[in-house]
Amino acid sequence: MKKLLVRLRNWEYWPFSVLYFPIFIYYAWLIIKHRSFFFFTASNPSIEFGGMVGEKKSDIFDLIPNQYIPKTILVESEDLKRAALEAEKMGFPLIAKPDIGERGNWVNKIHSQQELNKYVKTCPVDFLLQEMVDWPIELGVFYVKYPGKSGRVTSIVRKDFLSVLGDGKKTVIELLKKNTRAVITADWKSDYLQLIGSEVPKKGKHVLIEPIGNHCRGTKFLSDNHEIDENLNRAFNTLADQIPDFYFGRFDIKCQSYEDLKQLKNFKILELNGAGAEPGHIYQPGYPLLKAYRDILWHLSVLSDISGLNRKRGHSYWNFKRGYQKWKAHQRYNRLLANS
Repeated sequence: MKKLLVRLRNWEYWPFSVLYFPIFIYYAWLIIKHRSFFFFTASNPSIEFGGMVGEKKSDIFDLIPNQYIPKTILVESEDLKRAALEAEKMGFPLIAKPDIGERGNWVNKIHSQQELNKYVKTCPVDFLLQEMVDWPIELGVFYVKYPGKSGRVTSIVRKDFLSVLGDGKKTVIELLKKNTRAVITADWKSDYLQLIGSEVPKKGKHVLIEPIGNHCRGTKFLSDNHEIDENLNRAFNTLADQIPDFYFGRFDIKCQSYEDLKQLKNFKILELNGAGAEPGHIYQPGYPLLKAYRDILWHLSVLSDISGLNRKRGHSYWNFKRGYQKWKAHQRYNRLLANS
């Protein structure tokens, strides 16, 4: 009952199909306008399916200059030998994530060879091993660019990871149960929480619960749109111009500071998401639902415009058969992850 009440009062926790129902109506109009169910496939021609769903992270990393990304290695499913070899080179901790994935599913912070062995034996798909980036700020930076023109940053979200603050009296579990966000998102059966749950943190001590910066896993999204300025736009134009045929999407980034990021110093791109990305600032707690709809619809209209312009430049939309097959394959893939 407590979970239900929290969900009802906070739209950021509503099911995707409920939250996006009004958006589907507008999307239906865009289908009619473009005479294509899959017009978005032309938005980012270098990314499979435009980056809506089912794109391989390894293929996208191949588009990005190496100096901007952490060391990332693709490992085939069940290849324990390769995983162990690459982990030894990188060192622990490191991040393991499916090559095709979304919403933080199967993304784990790996602390030891034992944890890696467990991940390799249970993960049913090809996955990436990625070195840890220790810079303190993690951001989702949304960027749009019309073909032939300069682009701009339209949204910045700063990620506040799920944690508790010790009082010297209560255990980690007791503190976590008082956290509204944890009630909805915490993995109460996780190995890590089982390990630290009975500890009593000292007063004032922050204890990190979830190291993966995903909204579905308890991370609080905070709008940093006030940081958008000419210098940031110039930096991301320079960055995006080095990625072939990228026009619409979100950079997930770790950096030392905004000052460094605006100079393209001391930062790494953890992921690059295409047409399926959302402007993350809308999920800041208390953000008005009508404003969120306005922001989503605006970005969707830009996606439509960019796709149409790219089509005129020779990048065709996927036909229905091809797009439908891709969509069904992605659903099968998600079921495989969910059932493993």
